[in-house]
Amino acid sequence: MAAEPGRWRRFLRDNGIGLAFGLLFLLALTGQAFAGLAAFNHEQSITGEEPIGFGGYVTSAEFAVDVAENWQSEYLQFFLYIFATVWLVQRGSPESKPARRIGSEPERDQRLGPHTTEDSPLWARAGGWRAVVFSRSLGLVMLVIFLLSLLAQAVAGHVAFNADQLAENAPTVSFGEYLLAADFWNRTLQNWQSEFLAIGSMAVFSVYLRQRGSPESKPVGAPHHETDVSG
Repeated sequence: MAAEPGRWRRFLRDNGIGLAFGLLFLLALTGQAFAGLAAFNHEQSITGEEPIGFGGYVTSAEFAVDVAENWQSEYLQFFLYIFATVWLVQRGSPESKPARRIGSEPERDQRLGPHTTEDSPLWARAGGWRAVVFSRSLGLVMLVIFLLSLLAQAVAGHVAFNADQLAENAPTVSFGEYLLAADFWNRTLQNWQSEFLAIGSMAVFSVYLRQRGSPESKPVGAPHHETDVSG
């Protein structure tokens, strides 16, 4: 009989997705910082200005706006998908629930009220306003992170935009004016459109295509019309 995996081995196995993507995030963010610094200093050399160091770049508005504009679009995608899939379905997609379950679903299916157990989360068992909040907590957290990231993008983008304006001896704009400016909406909408395309195509492609062993795919032999199943 094989020996039981050690404590840390079990921890790594049980949290593989979060740890792997957390590491990939840090590596990608670090790579973005170095690449962005090189690009920024290249622009500085073209305009005859002094280059800046790594610390100066990662604390600059230029870096902050690039990071924040990607974060806000990702969390907008999650927020919209979480709430949209309560009421919208895609027949045959494992990303969708079947049409008979459209809506917030009865307490029996959601294990709320008298259907909770000792293993249910504390706020689910508590009932009342706490159960109401907890039953929407995933989407609400995604919404809050999206709004905070959008605010960070707007603030950093405003600072970076005005810095460019000053460098070109052009007039600066107020924060309100920047929110209506093409620079802000160009940064924002170029990310939103790609997120909407990606999530919509994933829902549709998963109706007809398969990835063996992935919970994001139906079993390879499942009919195209079969909905809410995973491999």
